[in-house]
Amino acid sequence: MTDLTFPAGFLWGAAGAGHQIEGDNVHSDTWFAELVTPSVFSEPSGKACDSWHRWREDIDLVVAMGLTAYRFSVEWARVEPEEGVWSEEALDRYEAMVDECVAQGLAPVVTFNHFTAPHWFAMRGSWLDPEAPALFARYCDRLMERFGDRIAYAVTLNEPNLPHVLSWLNLPDFVREVERATLDACSEKAGVPAYRLANVVLPEELDAMEDGLSAGHLAGKAAIKARRPDLPVGFSLAVMDDVVVGDDPSVRDRKRAECYARWFELARADDFLGVQNYERMPYDARGAVAPPDGAVVNEMGTVVEPLSLAGAVRYAHAESRVPILVTEHGLSTPDDTLRAGFIEPSLVGLQGVLDEGVPVLGYIHWTLLDNFEWVFGYGHQIGLHEVDRETFERTPKPSAGAYAALVKSLRA
Repeated sequence: MTDLTFPAGFLWGAAGAGHQIEGDNVHSDTWFAELVTPSVFSEPSGKACDSWHRWREDIDLVVAMGLTAYRFSVEWARVEPEEGVWSEEALDRYEAMVDECVAQGLAPVVTFNHFTAPHWFAMRGSWLDPEAPALFARYCDRLMERFGDRIAYAVTLNEPNLPHVLSWLNLPDFVREVERATLDACSEKAGVPAYRLANVVLPEELDAMEDGLSAGHLAGKAAIKARRPDLPVGFSLAVMDDVVVGDDPSVRDRKRAECYARWFELARADDFLGVQNYERMPYDARGAVAPPDGAVVNEMGTVVEPLSLAGAVRYAHAESRVPILVTEHGLSTPDDTLRAGFIEPSLVGLQGVLDEGVPVLGYIHWTLLDNFEWVFGYGHQIGLHEVDRETFERTPKPSAGAYAALVKSLRA
């Protein structure tokens, strides 16, 4: 094991997100979009990992690994299933999660919006609706009123830049066609002119959606800070480690300008920035450079490169100028031995960034469980624990043991 040294108080965590693990999120926009025809989602989320009922088991898994933080999201659609109607049952349940984390010695890192939103919000046009920021702020205030005094970090939005990042992946035309057909089908079924989701975005609406999300972050942060000024608040970004092959950085720099620039500027007024990195993407003067023959690749087809995390964190801090919390990092692969061997060299790179003076607050691995991975359904395995699709039994993979052993040595 490599000799690693991280600062006292450094967070070690694992993550999950409500819609991806809870199951039966029937008032959500994504649930609705999963069930139309055609749908960009390869299968319905269904009961997911049944974490709505098994959330204590999930927290116990985090504790068993010797971690110090659990990042989870609150489902807006459960808390406010109808506009202006609040579910005390859902609020009680999320408050119990926060309290259990605190009781077990875990820092609750709470994401207020992890892509999904209520069905009624999507019927209004999602973040394209001028009233969206105020509606989100009202929801944030309700969460803060209930349990905001006990959480450690507030993440307003998860990866609001992801649709822009995905637009750079040169996806086949039929993918965009299916996305548009999905939204059309949702609009028709809901009986509204424009049913919209934050994670299925039309190319011509990318900028307007990001305008709404940016305003939503500001409104949500203001509501959170009004209840608790000392609570660290930020948002998370999808940040690839974009590198230049050759001597022409123009394509790489254009991507950075389109995908990250506005968000780094927004983050400069925040307490931290969440960085979520999975890939290194090389660019030459013509565009993305394909992996070399024989390269080990992940399920997205990009080269497995542990040092991509260090590159993404270094870049994000240089541009945002705020402390970094690694809110997601992992490896999409069915080969868990590859994942188990991936974590340590990634942390070696991260320590190198810390040694350079970059303030990194913690590392949260995505994900605790094999879960519903959006358009890919249950086809991609990213978790530290396998979940039986029939019984929902959780079984630790070798990667869970590898990560736990690393953390144990670092906290000794």
